[in-house]
Amino acid sequence: MALLRGVFIVAAKRTPFGAYGGLLKDFTATDLSEFAAKAALSAGNVSPETVDSVIVGNVLQSSSDAPFLARHVGLRVGVRTETPALTVNRLCGSGFQSILNGCQEICVKDAEVVLCGGTESMSQVPHCVRNVRFGTKFGLDIKLEDYLWESLMDTHVQMPMAITAENLAVKHKISREECDKYALQSQQRWKAANDAGYFNDEMVPIEVKTKKGKQSMQVDEHARPQTTLEQLNKLPPVFKKEGTVTAGNASGVSDGAGAVIIASEDAVKKHNFTPLARVVGYFVSGCDPTIMGIGPVFAITEALKKTGLSLKDMDLVEVNEAFAPQYLAVEKSLDLDRSKTNVNGGAIALGHPLGGSGSRITVHLVHELRFEPLLAFLGVEVENMLLDQLALEVAKVLQSFFRTQPKKNQESATAYSLTT
Repeated sequence: MALLRGVFIVAAKRTPFGAYGGLLKDFTATDLSEFAAKAALSAGNVSPETVDSVIVGNVLQSSSDAPFLARHVGLRVGVRTETPALTVNRLCGSGFQSILNGCQEICVKDAEVVLCGGTESMSQVPHCVRNVRFGTKFGLDIKLEDYLWESLMDTHVQMPMAITAENLAVKHKISREECDKYALQSQQRWKAANDAGYFNDEMVPIEVKTKKGKQSMQVDEHARPQTTLEQLNKLPPVFKKEGTVTAGNASGVSDGAGAVIIASEDAVKKHNFTPLARVVGYFVSGCDPTIMGIGPVFAITEALKKTGLSLKDMDLVEVNEAFAPQYLAVEKSLDLDRSKTNVNGGAIALGHPLGGSGSRITVHLVHELRFEPLLAFLGVEVENMLLDQLALEVAKVLQSFFRTQPKKNQESATAYSLTT
């Protein structure tokens, strides 16, 4: 749908993404969201007292205080006690959904400034024992359930998420070789972007404890830039004999969070915020769960139709890389241009903390426009920047609206973000 009011992104920050069991394993999803939220408030010169609503996406509810997640984030960063909070779960699109909900609140004038975000600590997902609360029978063999592993299984179709990607590989005739080559590209692009400092402005450093003492974590931990194609080719398929999905071409289990602050046009003027992007519209769609990752095709098609845009209008494309065959199926279906898609790598390289990825992609695109040579501010608002959610099918369109100093010989441009 098209929005009824002008809604602008005025701040966007994320944490580095930690590897599974890595440097961020001792931080809860609430902690990680707090880091990102505080950084966003500071970067956007947004006083916590001006925030009218807090909305945070989270999937796995991995800590004991997770039911209070959004509320605790708001209170920790200093919003007013009476400011309401909402934790949302649209699975891997939860970070996007927080922005969508925030836009809806602004459009109906329930709020003027909304702190949105997404967060996940996959390292802290517990094992659990079921059906013991009211006693057990003598001799009963009690199963210890790995809640993280079980959460990646869709019990409605009795299928792990990776098998939905394998199904897409068969349907779209995607080879293992194609998947490994794409995974290598993701790692190489992440390395080039990281070496060039492209992630610096979007990242909030986190102080972590190591065996050598405290240190500042400022780089995504999961990436393996030294990976070679030969190494990827040697990895065995994990979910299907002669399959395509391996540990090297699937997104990494990880920890991390992002925060995005949105405001109405009235609030931007009132508080003298600096707009980074304008939200133009969104679309939500479902799809066959046995081919979960193809969902973006339907959402994107309708989002473009409703906003009067086309893929040719887009200069940057972000597709969250849940699995290489899933990305490649979407790429083939939409005829995406690889030269402007995931130009700085994606989740295969830096990881996919479920609730945090939508926020990460939003944050990255907002900042990436400052680095791309063709994406510049000319003293007027930059054209339409499309942000879409993939497998969980929330599509959004963002219109870039930078207030930075113009650079010579640069043109306005668009961006299209997709995530799964």
